[in-house]
Amino acid sequence: MPVPKGSTIDPERTRAAILEAATPVLYERGLDGVGVAELCASIGVSKETLYRHFGTKDGLVEAMLTARSERVTRWLAEAAAEAGDDPRDQLAAVFDALREWYEDPVFRGCAMLNAAAQHHVEAVRAITARHLDRYLDLLTGIAERAGATDPPLLGRQLLMLVEGATAVAAHHGTAGTGEQARQAALTLLSAAARPSACSRRGSGV
Repeated sequence: MPVPKGSTIDPERTRAAILEAATPVLYERGLDGVGVAELCASIGVSKETLYRHFGTKDGLVEAMLTARSERVTRWLAEAAAEAGDDPRDQLAAVFDALREWYEDPVFRGCAMLNAAAQHHVEAVRAITARHLDRYLDLLTGIAERAGATDPPLLGRQLLMLVEGATAVAAHHGTAGTGEQARQAALTLLSAAARPSACSRRGSGV
């Protein structure tokens, strides 16, 4: 990642640029599918520069996963928020966003779970756990607003549906997966709601 003559080196900008360039490569090829030399060549940076900013390849991987987790969970939370106040619409929006992701040509499954499966180190597993916790918080919040009798249970069931649908889309074809998962999620939400909450929504209250 050459610096134009006469310009000032900004360490934070350089670090961010390395992350941005390395993320799609590591996602497509897998954490262990590309060596440091090949990775550096593909993103146009020297090993020395990579090591100076991240210490090791593992340091780069951890930074990449942390940034990706924050970006993805923020994207889904914003999708839910933009859907309005109805928790059913919020949940539908989450799965609509996932469906669009599944249909992206570069989709390769959940980067966090891929990483945990490929890279058996505690730091990566911790990042994956925090990522799933963020998903769970979002889904449990929707369950609470929907009047579920047991919001934590429904949130966990919806999390299983999200990750299960993502795995199916990655390994068994994307056709219909997002819509089928959406329908299943809304069915779960309706079944888990308190009768009083259902009757209030049905009466327009």
